[in-house]
Amino acid sequence: MIRWRKGEVVGVGREWTGAVELEVTVHGEAGESEGRVRALAYPALVGRPEVGDTVLLNTTALAMGLGTGGYAMVVAVPDRLPPDPAGPGHLVKARYTPLQATLAGADEQGSPYHEALREADSVDGMPVVVADLHSALPAVLCGLYGGAPAPDGRPRVAYVMTDGGALPAWFSMSCARLRESGWLCGVVTTGQAFGGDVEAVTVHTGLLAARHVLEADVAIVAQGPGNLGTGTRWGFSGVAAGEAVNAAAVLGGRPVASLRVSEGDRRERHVGVSHHSLTAYGRVALARALVAVPELPGEFGARVAEQAAKLADRHDLVSVPVEGLREALAASPVRLSTMGRSLDEDAAYFLAAAAAGRLAASLLS
Repeated sequence: MIRWRKGEVVGVGREWTGAVELEVTVHGEAGESEGRVRALAYPALVGRPEVGDTVLLNTTALAMGLGTGGYAMVVAVPDRLPPDPAGPGHLVKARYTPLQATLAGADEQGSPYHEALREADSVDGMPVVVADLHSALPAVLCGLYGGAPAPDGRPRVAYVMTDGGALPAWFSMSCARLRESGWLCGVVTTGQAFGGDVEAVTVHTGLLAARHVLEADVAIVAQGPGNLGTGTRWGFSGVAAGEAVNAAAVLGGRPVASLRVSEGDRRERHVGVSHHSLTAYGRVALARALVAVPELPGEFGARVAEQAAKLADRHDLVSVPVEGLREALAASPVRLSTMGRSLDEDAAYFLAAAAAGRLAASLLS
């Protein structure tokens, strides 16, 4: 279940909102050195480790080569515990795990936003872009800001993070950089996910908070970094994209479905339009959405259009030109990467996400 290790902090590396990188010398079960690893600590959960501290690590995913970004995770600084939390908050996330956290939820009693959200039932036609992977987030934004702008020159965009991938929003360096650069007006963490600017119980209240608390013009819904998939028809966390379409529609939003497209993935089920998108939008989504179909060139573009046509009975397909989007993507304030592939290595993936952003921007005019 968990591979436990103790270690000593020998260096402190990069920091971003909610997270700090460490270099840790790891000791095995018998106390022998196992070398050094990169570790990640969330100071709000475990305190701020310093050089010389003993830290308790979870190295399971690192040892298995899973998608933790190459990190061991700091579970505790046992010899120097952080102070008890102060302030309001009764929303418990990561519930009944050893690291369950109590947070101030936007929609809970005692919140300054409780009255605004208690009877809220609509997002007032707000475009809601739904994507499978976290890596689509900056690409969608590139398309949004390269498209038709809001009257003030730039729409306010909120990221609504679901709990299919990482639970702490702090894990995402992209979120931190996008907020710092003004590309996001805030992050709403929903379900068991936590660490956003606003905490919400469900995707529904997350969308309502994006609209009525963060005053967003557009929301982007996607899971946090990481993606759970088993290679089966239904066993993948991206199924939630279909459920997000339903949530956006029932709240009076305008769902825009971003297709997961790849020309660089070596797995056939993800080449062209991924089976994730075909299942989530073709089987799970019961409400109609606008599906952004990128006008990609050549035989590959024809393949994408043909596969997307399978969704035409349930959704409204919108062909979106991609001229100028490559340049917009190249200007992203954060590094573009999906499954280890860059913009140059899988341009189709990022162009498809940017096309969804371009389509959402057209709904604002």
